[in-house]
Amino acid sequence: MALWIASGDKRTPIAARALALLVAGYALSPIDLIPDFIPVLGLLDDVILLPLGIWLVLRMIPPALMAEFRVQAEQVKVRPRVLAGAALVIVVWLAVLSWIAASLWRAD
Repeated sequence: MALWIASGDKRTPIAARALALLVAGYALSPIDLIPDFIPVLGLLDDVILLPLGIWLVLRMIPPALMAEFRVQAEQVKVRPRVLAGAALVIVVWLAVLSWIAASLWRAD
């Protein structure tokens, strides 16, 4: 939640805002890039990608500002659902499936 708040605050550096929006949007999205039911790979995004993205954003935001965002995040009662994150995941999956279909079509 703190990253979501940071992504909307004008005091956050622009690059950090963009990355925070991507990371928070993906974390709050109801759809994963790699579905969790796929053995090992399904947990890869939760174990590696999200912590790496969070770490990068935290390095880009001044500590005092991040502390303020954490306090605001503790006061939030309802966690937002990010449909844009779900849409991004769907677009990536459609692009991959289209590429596979086009590759198979040319192979015949």
